[in-house]
Amino acid sequence: MSQALSCGGSEEIPGVHIEQKRKYHITNKLPATKGSPQPVEEKVGAFTKIIEAMGFTGPLKYSKWKIKIAALRMYTSCVEKTDFEEFFLRCQMPDTFNSWFLITLLHVWMCLVRMKQEGRSGKYMCRIIVHFMWEDVEQRGRVMGVNPYILKKNMILMTNNFYAAILGYDEGILSDDHGLAAALWRTFFNQKCEDPRQLELLVEYVRKQMQYLDSMSGEDLLLTGEVSWRPLVEKNPQSILKPRAPTYNDEGL
Repeated sequence: MSQALSCGGSEEIPGVHIEQKRKYHITNKLPATKGSPQPVEEKVGAFTKIIEAMGFTGPLKYSKWKIKIAALRMYTSCVEKTDFEEFFLRCQMPDTFNSWFLITLLHVWMCLVRMKQEGRSGKYMCRIIVHFMWEDVEQRGRVMGVNPYILKKNMILMTNNFYAAILGYDEGILSDDHGLAAALWRTFFNQKCEDPRQLELLVEYVRKQMQYLDSMSGEDLLLTGEVSWRPLVEKNPQSILKPRAPTYNDEGL
């Protein structure tokens, strides 16, 4: 993997040429999973509201250390269970640090969308997942021998692009396939996509993956953080079944 560390996104980066907007053939939107989880409404006391307004985390459904372990496992699933080579090949992406980050960002975002449905505990887990992601990004940059000054500068740029990407993806997933395609075109492809079929493939991937994540038990995700990813291209479309519940002991491990 080369040492290209600049991050693509809605913001133009020096040396990257932006192409004109294209028309894409968009597939029909996949239907929502039956019984998809809805945001959990929790009754919170006045004291908890006060301490959380001060920036602290109030009492959660599970202990923080259990959620942190699960968050680490979930982030690890994003970087170890994703077939990066398939993305590089089918989306014609260069094997660079930037491409790795864009693919990781997409999978982290899908985890965040799912865990936000699990109330305050899920939102706390989201913050920890993002924390582990930035620790990993910084560590990878150091291992690659990137100059500390350049690394710090790029980390700031990547942080800005990360939150811009999250907002764009959130809008896209709540829209139809045209809206999601536009968000992926701006962020994942950095407004540079020569083949509309690549965009169509990615829209289908995100839709089916969100369905798959929605079918997973929220309690299992909070306790184990174990996530599996569907292939970018399904050999057998009928193979998308409800995943088997993971096993864990009394400590949630």
